[in-house]
Amino acid sequence: MNITLVKEFLGVLQDQIIERLEQVDGKCFQREKWERPEGGGGLSCVMEQGNVFERAGVNYSHVFGLGLPASATVARPELTGRSFEAMGVSLVLHPYNPYVPTVHLNVRFLEARKEGAELISWFGGGMDLTPYYGFEEDAKHFHQICKNSLQSFGDSHHAHFKKWCDQYFYLKHRNEPRGIGGIFFDDLSQPDFDTCFNLTKSVGSHFLPAYVPILERRLNMPYGEHERDFQAYRRGRYVEFNLVWDRGTLFGLQSGGRTESILMSLPPTVKWRYDWKPEPGSEEAKLYTNFLIGKDWV
Repeated sequence: MNITLVKEFLGVLQDQIIERLEQVDGKCFQREKWERPEGGGGLSCVMEQGNVFERAGVNYSHVFGLGLPASATVARPELTGRSFEAMGVSLVLHPYNPYVPTVHLNVRFLEARKEGAELISWFGGGMDLTPYYGFEEDAKHFHQICKNSLQSFGDSHHAHFKKWCDQYFYLKHRNEPRGIGGIFFDDLSQPDFDTCFNLTKSVGSHFLPAYVPILERRLNMPYGEHERDFQAYRRGRYVEFNLVWDRGTLFGLQSGGRTESILMSLPPTVKWRYDWKPEPGSEEAKLYTNFLIGKDWV
């Protein structure tokens, strides 16, 4: 097992994604290195008020410490009392145009050690799409590329990881999904390190082909205040999930991560309304009836 290879891959992935997004937007990311007092640090790369992106964050972190936070040990008590080393790349993109979906990607690796005990390590990650106005063409494309990223590792992976994604990115208090899903996996350690690492690399490398064609297809579509208003309302669901349910957010905050970097996933403009419902038959209503339904798109 070579943790250095994982670190190198994550650094290259961050650079590749940033370079491509800067080509699309025309503006540059602000890069900021940070250090964690308990051990480790990272590189946060954020763009705000770009030409295309209202906020975009592509962050790398590599942290270590003597004990894992409660968000990690509550589901896996065997990790209690172990030192840890965790690294990953996480991104969230919030475009201005409501016809361009928000997107999230995360790929990560974690080791937990204890003297005299067997090393525990695993990979996790995935990507998911959160549209405000649904397009079947976009949904099929995104899910097809997600499926392609897993194809060489076995026929069962995509169905399993898609279902996992649908279940994970679900707002239980709203009884609705956050978006149209994608793929999600965690605790991946079998059959061996190399296979799990290669799968994680494949997921990361398929992000740009999954998202950029959708972004370029929609970014020049005309929109008005009505569409921006609905986008801001739906972004509220994104905030609710990240602050209430997301394990990555909890892990980062509980482990003493950099708060500004962790919360860069939140959109800058959001609205909430009391018991609002879309007008029947409207494009806004179609998001709920045709897209937020856990559908098998491919």
